[in-house]
Amino acid sequence: MSEWPAMGLSVRPFAAVDEQAVINVIVPIQSVEFGIAITADDQPDLREIPDFYQSGKGGFWVATAGDDIVGTLGLKDIGNGNAALRKMFVAADYRGREHGAALRLLEALFAHASAAGIRAVYLGTTDKFVAAHRFYEKNGFVEIGRYDLPAAFPLMAIDSKFYVRRVSA
Repeated sequence: MSEWPAMGLSVRPFAAVDEQAVINVIVPIQSVEFGIAITADDQPDLREIPDFYQSGKGGFWVATAGDDIVGTLGLKDIGNGNAALRKMFVAADYRGREHGAALRLLEALFAHASAAGIRAVYLGTTDKFVAAHRFYEKNGFVEIGRYDLPAAFPLMAIDSKFYVRRVSA
């Protein structure tokens, strides 16, 4: 668990009790903020986080401020030392360098990935998430083509940009 005491921001692994709070962070960002026609029912992984993300070498983390979940990040083990970064969302009030929620989530993911022996983390995103593209690029992700993804990568219909970051052990 990492914490910034001055901000009261912590990052910890997902627990079953967090399910609805995670949905409450993710779905409004997708549907209201970015105008993507998607619901929790369209994303069965949100109701199966332990089985979908926290199996194999995967994981799922939440950023908290006090008792509130303000950010999420999943890592899906896709085999052969590869993983997919999924469900990285931070509530608007906790975005930006001054809060550090996204960076703390990413640090937790890469500490876990390195310890678990994951060699590469791939992600897919939509053209609409321009700020996310900048964040990923600043944090070592390199844009790749769709055909550079591993065969086991879980493609989403809305994904149009793809990235990879190598992990050092």
